[in-house]
Amino acid sequence: MSDVAIVGIGIHPFGRTPDRTGLEQGAFAVRQALGDAGIAWGDVQFAYGGSQDGGNADTMVDELGLTGLQFINVANGCATGGSALISAYGAIRSGQYDLGLVVGFDKHEQGSFRVRPADWGLPEWYGEVGFALTTQFFAMKIQRYMALHGITDDALVRVAEKAFANGALNPHAWRRRALSYAEIAQSTMISDPLRQYMFCSPGEGAVALILASPQKAAELTRHPVWLKAAAMRTRGAGSFEVFSPGLSVDDGEGATPIAARAAFAMAGIGPDEIDIAQLQDTESGAEIMHMAENGFCRDGEQEKWLRDGLTRLDGKLPVNTDGGCLANGEPIGASGLRQVYETVLQLRGQAGARQVPKPVRTGYTHVYGAPGVSAVTILAR
Repeated sequence: MSDVAIVGIGIHPFGRTPDRTGLEQGAFAVRQALGDAGIAWGDVQFAYGGSQDGGNADTMVDELGLTGLQFINVANGCATGGSALISAYGAIRSGQYDLGLVVGFDKHEQGSFRVRPADWGLPEWYGEVGFALTTQFFAMKIQRYMALHGITDDALVRVAEKAFANGALNPHAWRRRALSYAEIAQSTMISDPLRQYMFCSPGEGAVALILASPQKAAELTRHPVWLKAAAMRTRGAGSFEVFSPGLSVDDGEGATPIAARAAFAMAGIGPDEIDIAQLQDTESGAEIMHMAENGFCRDGEQEKWLRDGLTRLDGKLPVNTDGGCLANGEPIGASGLRQVYETVLQLRGQAGARQVPKPVRTGYTHVYGAPGVSAVTILAR
């Protein structure tokens, strides 16, 4: 099995771009990644790409060029980008290919995501009582977690405050104005205990990555970023997940800790050896729960971590250094790859005003979504 390097990255700014389709945003990111890697479209041997609402990824060959390459569409909810990356990672590790592309993009309509309960194996009552509206599910989940582990509203505010502070330093972010603690704490209550500025929004954007074998990477760059692990897992029995129709008496294990264990085992390192982390923050509570589920702290310790600034850019473990989903929004096909893009920049020392001041040798990315899936990567230089 071969190691896999990331040798090129590209991004289309997140937010709203009315004059550009989702596919055009994807092609924009691909061209950036090709330029970053110093290669031409004709050099790419294969591609994996995905989007939920932005179009079929493989059709962007009409704009990029008809070279006959293998291009496979990937659809896996919030783990679409991570699943595309894992597929490309496996193709290169197997020795089948030397150079490939991963692209994720989306262009969602304004408002909340449309959910048809039947598509998720759920009865119609699930939607009729409002559970299919994810703001309500996430509020219920974090309410329960806060009660069990002593987390207060202060922690929710601090997650959002950090996200918008980091987003203000990110030229590709959607929300680029830092918000004060008071603005967040006094914003409109949406689903108790979560307020207006504690949620991300469906949006638009695209990210592309060029992956290479060690031999090809040596031809292209002297400073590759290595993809040490990539794992995607589904939920365990009894876990409480997005679109769960009920809560088990016995708590089961969710997808995130299962995926995290697999990734750490694959990379041969532990949580204490990670320098920065990008964690799914669909809303403030998600980041709090995922800090523990990924193994970086114990349940209930997040309150002190956040109060002491340990997840800020200059902290012990900077989390969501580009502003996360809260500042960037969540174009589903691109969101997980955005985390990888940001981690590569940090490992290269090219993150500009938001560059973590300490040496960054390892990075961790994590996505989570319905109906209880998670994808994790570990990168190193």
